[in-house]
Amino acid sequence: MMRLLLISNSTNAGEEYLGHSVPKINNFLGDFRPQNAIFIPYAAVTFSYDQYEKKVNQKLSTIGLTVKSIHHFSHPQKAIEQADLIVVGGGNTFQLLKLLQENGLINPIYHKVNNGVPYIGWSAGSNVACPTIKTTNDMPIVEPHSFIALSLINFQINPHYLDANPAGHAGETREQRIEEFLEANRNVYVIGLREGTALVVEDDKIQLIGDKPARVFHFGKLPQEVNSNTNLSFLSLDF
Repeated sequence: MMRLLLISNSTNAGEEYLGHSVPKINNFLGDFRPQNAIFIPYAAVTFSYDQYEKKVNQKLSTIGLTVKSIHHFSHPQKAIEQADLIVVGGGNTFQLLKLLQENGLINPIYHKVNNGVPYIGWSAGSNVACPTIKTTNDMPIVEPHSFIALSLINFQINPHYLDANPAGHAGETREQRIEEFLEANRNVYVIGLREGTALVVEDDKIQLIGDKPARVFHFGKLPQEVNSNTNLSFLSLDF
């Protein structure tokens, strides 16, 4: 069974780091506590991988979970092959994808997850689970080999989805930017995940969790609001 937890954001405003995420991770894992959980910190830009690993472990330790960052391994592909949980942190999606590609990890992660190893990602870590990273919000600070990502799901996620158009801002809203994507990619669903929400994917079942609805987009259709605990399996259609 393929199992994914794809979280919109690590931390809500006013919360501690991973405040809303740790309970979701705990519920997702249930009684399972992996012995070889691999953390991928490649999205970090302004802080070190050691700092990222420490920060994540400080929070995950509260639920009896410890991860080891892949940067400690001289053979990253072998580390993935031996993993029983894969955790991918947020940060810059372009940087993350570039390093996944350069380290030859796209196919190993794809095969491990499709063979039952659970995958947890937040923000950029959710974006790279998609077919491409074309619906990220990040600045392209580096250039990956391509935009093609892990393809663990066959729809696109826009994390940190916002409805607001700030006063004095004359640029596109998030919805308008997604509509531009859909004009060029007409057969793909996009789900806007608001802060504090996540998707749980178990084979063909896709469920929204969290205290806010999500917004679903498809070319030629009006955007649709979907509530928590809704079965979103239809997202896998029309790809």
